[in-house]
Amino acid sequence: MACECPHRSAKTDAERKTLRAALSLNAAMFVIGTVAGVLAQSTGLLADALDMLTDAIAYGLALMAVSRGLKFKKNAARWSGGVLVLLGAGIIAEVVRRWFFGSEPIGLVMMGYSAVSFAVNLYVLMRLAKFRDGEVHLRASYICTRADVLANIAVFVSGAIVAATGLQIVDLVVGFGIGLYVLKEAGEILRQATGAGERAASGRAL
Repeated sequence: MACECPHRSAKTDAERKTLRAALSLNAAMFVIGTVAGVLAQSTGLLADALDMLTDAIAYGLALMAVSRGLKFKKNAARWSGGVLVLLGAGIIAEVVRRWFFGSEPIGLVMMGYSAVSFAVNLYVLMRLAKFRDGEVHLRASYICTRADVLANIAVFVSGAIVAATGLQIVDLVVGFGIGLYVLKEAGEILRQATGAGERAASGRAL
């Protein structure tokens, strides 16, 4: 039994280092993305930046869950999923608002930010990949980051289309799509958290 402790300690340290790096990078990109989204008048960019914020929250919750019991980890995953639900609904509401009141997104700014954001998220995703089949709070973090990578690609493509054609509706379509995808990922996280709780209850019953 004693020989397992150093291994577990090293694994826990690796989880903490990965989550701290992910938290710091996402918090920084949220600030940068919010400024860029406001300047570019882009729904897609603002959605992407808010996604970074929810990821930072998810990483913070996952960091708190390291070395905690299964119940806390399950709740951390549920909180992450709940935050994503709020984000997805907020993004869709903002798309509807801009549909009625209008906006003039700047394609080149959208492309520039999404390219940097993609590089950051891809780095974080690669670091989290070794934990994707791990405990539920780490799986939730992986799912959040995977959603970010896809959102970055969508924003870059929409930025290129806006820059080349001036079709502003593309930004709204992408923003709406990101909102729907965030809701889908939230559902997956909540299902996994519920499944983890049911497996734990079944184990105790046995």
